[in-house]
Amino acid sequence: MRGKVAIVGYGRTPYSRVKPGEPVLTVDEYIAWAADLALQRAGMSKNDFDGQGLAVAHAEAAHTVNWSASVAETLGISPKVLLRADQGGASASALLIRAAAMIEAGVVDRVLVVGADTPLTIPSVAPGLPLSPERSRGPYWDFQGPFGVMGATAQFALIQTRYQHEHELTDEQLAKIAVVTRYHASLNPGAIYRKPIAVEDYINSRVLSAPLRLFDCVPIVNGGLAYIVTAAKSARTITDRPAYLLGFGEVNNYYHGSRTRPDVTYTGFVKAAPEAFRMAGVEHKDIDLFQPYDDYPFIVVMQIEDCGFCKKGQGGRFVEERNLRFDGDFPLSTDGGQLSGGQPGGAIGGFAPLIEAVTQLRGEAGERQVKDVSITLSLGFGGIPYGRPGRSCAAIILGSEG
Repeated sequence: MRGKVAIVGYGRTPYSRVKPGEPVLTVDEYIAWAADLALQRAGMSKNDFDGQGLAVAHAEAAHTVNWSASVAETLGISPKVLLRADQGGASASALLIRAAAMIEAGVVDRVLVVGADTPLTIPSVAPGLPLSPERSRGPYWDFQGPFGVMGATAQFALIQTRYQHEHELTDEQLAKIAVVTRYHASLNPGAIYRKPIAVEDYINSRVLSAPLRLFDCVPIVNGGLAYIVTAAKSARTITDRPAYLLGFGEVNNYYHGSRTRPDVTYTGFVKAAPEAFRMAGVEHKDIDLFQPYDDYPFIVVMQIEDCGFCKKGQGGRFVEERNLRFDGDFPLSTDGGQLSGGQPGGAIGGFAPLIEAVTQLRGEAGERQVKDVSITLSLGFGGIPYGRPGRSCAAIILGSEG
């Protein structure tokens, strides 16, 4: 699959915190807006996707069970193939993998991938905690809700506590990630929080669910993102700056060790990332930009370890010893990530690291542009299973040449 498909266009709407005076858009409007931005950038029309592929990420605000078909109706296209992913923050990366497979099989030549959500404007028990079936029955309500685990922050706090029990990870090391993502956000006009912060600001931010602080958490937003993937041959006729899919790996419902008592300091990237590197035929030293799924700084540390940049337990020291800025020796989350850029619903946030990787490869990142970037690694990480850090892990390696 190396170099067989490429991303030729992308779109990211402005995000909204739904403050007074801001327009309140529906999920359908955000999807249409993001799709239109991607089509414009690729110089294509929605009519180019009649008889082709449409891929849709699940949203909390989805208003019908046949969500992907409804989105086709909203966009006014008649696709031959519908793809749908409900893997949380791994959805955008998983859809790229599935779109690539459909294109390589000759079923379609191109796929429009879209995702949007409006978690701040749907009924909720608390801001950012929509009233979805996941939170009203099943493992969540049986084993977590009754005991006070009322959301991602409470559950991930337990994972970080276990990690810090086994491995060294200091507040200053975690702060460095939060500080650098905010610095990158200050260079990104589309980011939600653009005022730089210092290490002291992170350490002094209030504790929400020990040991997680306010500046450990992503700001929830409304918004939409999209990208277009085509066969490599077609890509060269559409743009002179395609971002080629070089390698990928994916694993779902991963347990490290025993299923009854897994080691929760590991994620599925210990399986997914090596697959991506093997397919791409590259080494860690070849990666010019790392785009983790940064819902919490300590998860970034675990992803650095599990992707093989260092051994387990050495992620904090790795972060401490490197320059994580866009002009440093290990740039990451160059758009501000989700930590400062915003997370448009749990499932749609995973579009951001992938689209930022494409933006950088095309040389369109403006002030935060990484110099001479040619190979990127982006991660999709989604779902919150009982007692573990993530259900779905997808690693994507993109390159400026196929």
